[in-house]
Amino acid sequence: MPIIRRFLLSFAAISGLAGACAPTGSAVAPPASVSTGPAAPTTLAHAPLDAEARDWVERTLASLTLREKAGQIVFPWMGGEYVAADSPEMDRLLEWVERDGIGGVVISIGLPHSYAAKLNALQRRAKVPLLVTTDMENGPGMRLGGGYTLPHLLPLGGGTVFPPVMALGAIGSDSLAREVGRVTGVEARAVGVHLTFAPVLDVNSNPLNPIINTRSFGEDPRAVARLASAFIRGLHDTGLMGAGKHFPGHGDTEADTHIGLAAIRADRARLDTVELVPFRAAVQAGVDGMMVAHISVQGVEGPDAPPASLSPLFVTRVLREEMGFRGIVFSDAMDMGAVVRRHGRTEPLLRTLEAGVDVLLQPLDAREAVDAVVEGVRSGRIPQARLDNAVRAVLQTKARAGLHRAREVPLEAVDERVGIRPHRELARSVAERSLTLARDPRGMVPLAPGARVLSVTYAEAVDLTAGRWFDRELRGSGFTVGSFRVDPQTPQESYARLRTLADSADVVLVSAYVQPREHVGTVGARGGFAAFVESLSAGGARVVAVSFGSPYVIGFYPSAPAYLLAWGGAEASQRAAARALAGQIAITGRLPVSIPPLFARGDGVQRPAR
Repeated sequence: MPIIRRFLLSFAAISGLAGACAPTGSAVAPPASVSTGPAAPTTLAHAPLDAEARDWVERTLASLTLREKAGQIVFPWMGGEYVAADSPEMDRLLEWVERDGIGGVVISIGLPHSYAAKLNALQRRAKVPLLVTTDMENGPGMRLGGGYTLPHLLPLGGGTVFPPVMALGAIGSDSLAREVGRVTGVEARAVGVHLTFAPVLDVNSNPLNPIINTRSFGEDPRAVARLASAFIRGLHDTGLMGAGKHFPGHGDTEADTHIGLAAIRADRARLDTVELVPFRAAVQAGVDGMMVAHISVQGVEGPDAPPASLSPLFVTRVLREEMGFRGIVFSDAMDMGAVVRRHGRTEPLLRTLEAGVDVLLQPLDAREAVDAVVEGVRSGRIPQARLDNAVRAVLQTKARAGLHRAREVPLEAVDERVGIRPHRELARSVAERSLTLARDPRGMVPLAPGARVLSVTYAEAVDLTAGRWFDRELRGSGFTVGSFRVDPQTPQESYARLRTLADSADVVLVSAYVQPREHVGTVGARGGFAAFVESLSAGGARVVAVSFGSPYVIGFYPSAPAYLLAWGGAEASQRAAARALAGQIAITGRLPVSIPPLFARGDGVQRPAR
């Protein structure tokens, strides 16, 4: 993978890889003269379509051949970056649209105008308008840019970057969660996106979970349900649809499904009182779609349980029949190791359809997926009615997005909707209000004015912006700051030098940028960093540990005397943490998760601004 692509992906994960009212002016109404693309009359999954939309759905369904129907339920992955009209990449995308008749796409990282222009070009060539989906679980900046050029780290600009949604859990404000959903909807619709795979409905009850972590609102099922429902209402305020994930709950797992099969060992009683609580609430809130995870629910279906995405029990009986969900059901990505390594390339596609899933996301090969569905119907394995019902669900979702009336978005509206000042101010407010001081018995926070600070940043080498704004903001606040970076490969000699420098500092800030990332399989501090922090604490140094990511990282150096959580590593969170350490803003957040054996959910030292 080229280094710039690796960096963009890494930064997207940082800036995104889940009360009092929002600040005045954060709700932005579009100018009356600005069109934002096709508007949905409603996005509630259980609300009836109007007569015009119903007629379009049935006429379109009747006009499709078997192969075209199969194409409608296949949604391959595509990048959001700029491509020329005659580039090989555009040729490949047009083959999917014109030859394979795909029903939609899952679009990844790109700049706002590239998104809109690229999607408009594909929409113009599609026989049936495309349903555009993406992953904006903690806001538009997760996908719309947010990267930097190399080697000078010049910002590329893009969508609004919010902290992960666990920051909203630390605040606990329904109105703020709704406003983040609304801003996400404004920016997503402006660039041609119709549905986001959000909110994350997982209850993160397992500190060892390697892939959910800060992507969850927290570990209290009722709080997750409440905040997620507010987020859904915010999406609906703008006509953006949401698909909750990862049904039936990915929070109490210890494996990354990108790598292998994760298992839930809870029985049905536990599922009903913990994991399924936010999903039921989301259905009641009118969530439009649901993503079913590649998770083996062994506590219910036994040690040989299939992934829930392949399970008729969970997709049809629990989700459809018991919960009464009437929206569209998506598989999780069908190229994940959890299904491919166990079941092969095409077999899981057919089993997922048999289970009751409507859309096959991210198959390894789009044409192969379409061919497999066609053969499944022709052989009699997949009933024609099952395919027709899935296609109907796709078409109904397109109608809810207003695609039967218009399919392109105006490029001139993007600048007025994406990354605008009121949205950035909302991100700043979320970052500041979510700051959580788990402990500080020695009263080191805020720092003494003019203190000499040794700032040690731990991050992966590809995370080039870790500590960049944090240290800059500290210097601007009057502190003398010595900045150093370490990573999992830092040698012991470097740590020995840092211990010497710590002796002449008034305070040592140790900042960890540790976030859940796919294909890693763990979330924690590797190398010599943890031992370094523990040695400083044991020696009596004035150490303040700051987490710009996983709250559980303190478990690697539990002796750190003070612990501040900023939840994410994007610019707004870095600046907020520095301002709080300088005493310029209050610290008011509370832990939405427990960190055994150190902290309980709800802990948080409240500190006013100076």
